Amino acid sequence: MLIPNIVDGAIHKAKRFLTYLEVFALKILLMLLLGILILAALAGTIMSNVEQPDYKLVRSNGDIEIRDYAPMILAEVQVSGERKQAIREGFKILADYIFGNNTSNKKMEMTAPVTNELSEKMAMTAPVTQQQHSGTWQVRFVMPKKYTLESLPKPNSKAVVLISLPSRRFAVIRFSGLADDENIMQHTKALEGYILAEALKPIGEPILAFYNPPWTLPFLRHNEVMIEIEN
Repeated sequence: MLIPNIVDGAIHKAKRFLTYLEVFALKILLMLLLGILILAALAGTIMSNVEQPDYKLVRSNGDIEIRDYAPMILAEVQVSGERKQAIREGFKILADYIFGNNTSNKKMEMTAPVTNELSEKMAMTAPVTQQQHSGTWQVRFVMPKKYTLESLPKPNSKAVVLISLPSRRFAVIRFSGLADDENIMQHTKALEGYILAEALKPIGEPILAFYNPPWTLPFLRHNEVMIEIEN
């Protein structure tokens, strides 16, 4: 019986040793994951701290604001397809332009937000379906304020169009989290309800605005739905 007892004791000690190693490895893994999350949060916050369009706050009510925006210049591309796919493709084309694919081979500063808007009229209060999100999406970058339409480098791609917009008034609702269809629809309905209750007159269709790089943690994200209204 002595040898089996020795063997059993050795196995028990080995199991305990493996348990210690597993706990230690788990702690190291959790610390690494925590470090990655912290770096991702910091990177998202830092990279979101870029130039944004000038506006004057007219009034606010919770997460909803009425803003008067100054004139601005946009780089725009129109992309067909489902919303998420369209903004990915549009972002890629526009980023290519501002990062040097232009007649001056000049790299420009990144700005925020990136916006997208369905070119054709759609009923935002209808259920979210694939058909509702099909169409031509306008994906836009706001150009740095130091440029004029004349001084901006001209795009090499014919898909990129530079447009100048006058001052405009918007009703805007801000929200965090993932910009999925459900989240967008929820806040669009809330904004439309506010516009109706305040007897404001909408001019255009909802515009989606995204301020953060895609790796930003959901609770740190800055998303908006914007609807132009009569001033």
